[in-house]
Amino acid sequence: MYPLKFENIYFEKIWGGRDLENFRDNLPEGNIGESWDVACHPHGTSVVSNGKFKGIKLDELIKLKGDELLGTQIPKDWFPLLVKLINAKDKLSVQVHPNDKYAKEVEGEMGKTEVWYVVDAFEGANLVVGTKDCTKEEFKKAIESGNFDNLMNKVYVNKGDVYFVKSGLIHAIGEGVIIAEIQQNSDTTYRVYDYNRGRELHIDKALDVVDLNLRGEKSRGLKLEGDGYSKTYYCLCENFALELYDINKSLKECSDIERFYIFTVVDGEGEIIYKDGSEKIKKGDSLMIPAALGSYEIKGNIKLLKSYVPNVYKAQKEIINNVMC
Repeated sequence: MYPLKFENIYFEKIWGGRDLENFRDNLPEGNIGESWDVACHPHGTSVVSNGKFKGIKLDELIKLKGDELLGTQIPKDWFPLLVKLINAKDKLSVQVHPNDKYAKEVEGEMGKTEVWYVVDAFEGANLVVGTKDCTKEEFKKAIESGNFDNLMNKVYVNKGDVYFVKSGLIHAIGEGVIIAEIQQNSDTTYRVYDYNRGRELHIDKALDVVDLNLRGEKSRGLKLEGDGYSKTYYCLCENFALELYDINKSLKECSDIERFYIFTVVDGEGEIIYKDGSEKIKKGDSLMIPAALGSYEIKGNIKLLKSYVPNVYKAQKEIINNVMC
C-alpha cells in the first residue's frame, strides 16, 4: 500500500465561484462550489489518481484491500468520512443537519456532524454558527417572515479559523471563504431559508432536528511544539478527530493498523516519503494514508489537516501524555 491521491469531484453551485483556481488548474467551467476530495458516497465516489491502483474507485479498493486500507477497527460497509473543499462567493442557505438516529430512520443514511477549517478568507468572509438566544416559537416566526438576520450568530472569520458544527446546529457558510470541511459521510441537508433562490426548503424536518441550545464557537485547539513542526488538536468526537500539522522541516510518524488517516494540505508544499517511494503534495491536495502503510515522513514548509475516525479513549490518552511530556 502507498499514500493514495484521488481525482477531484467538482459540483457547480449557484453560490460557488472560481477561487479554487488560486491553487488548482483542473476546474471545469462554471461557478464551482464544492470539490469532493475523499468520498465514497452514492452521490460521488473518489477514483485513485496515482500509483498502482490508478483508475480504481474507492469502494472497489475497499473491497479489494479491506483492513489493509481502512484498518481493523473501521467497518467496511460504509466509509465514515467525506472531505470537501467549499468555495462560497455568495452565502449558502441557512440549514441544519440531522443526527444519526433521525437520519437513519428518515433518510436511510448517517447524520452529519462536521468541522470547518478556513483555508482562505477574502474581504467580508463570514460564517453563521448557531443562533442568538431565541425560542422555538421565535425561530418559527423567523422562518415564516424570512427575517433571519437578527437571530443568526454571524461571525467574521480569518484564515486558519476552525469551527465545529454538530448535528442540530443552525449554520451557514457566508460569502468570501474557502473552507475545508471534514464531515460524516452524509449528503443530507435541511434548508431553512435560501434567500428566495427558488430551491426546495425542508422546514418540517429542520424543526424536527434543530437544537437551539447549541452554540457555535471558534475552536481554540491545543498546540504542541515538536522539533521542526507543531501539532494542534482541534476536535475529538466519536465521528472524527481533526489535527493541524504545521511543518517547517519534517515530521516522522507511523500509520495505525486500526484506522486510516486523511491529510488535506491547507498551505505550502512538500512531500511524503514512505518505504517504497515518495509523493509530492501541495495546497489543495488530499491523500489517504492506508492503515498498513507503516512509517512515513512529511517534509517541507507545509500545513496539513489530519482527519480520522478515532478510538476516543486512546486519542485522549495520547493528548494527555503529549501535554505532560
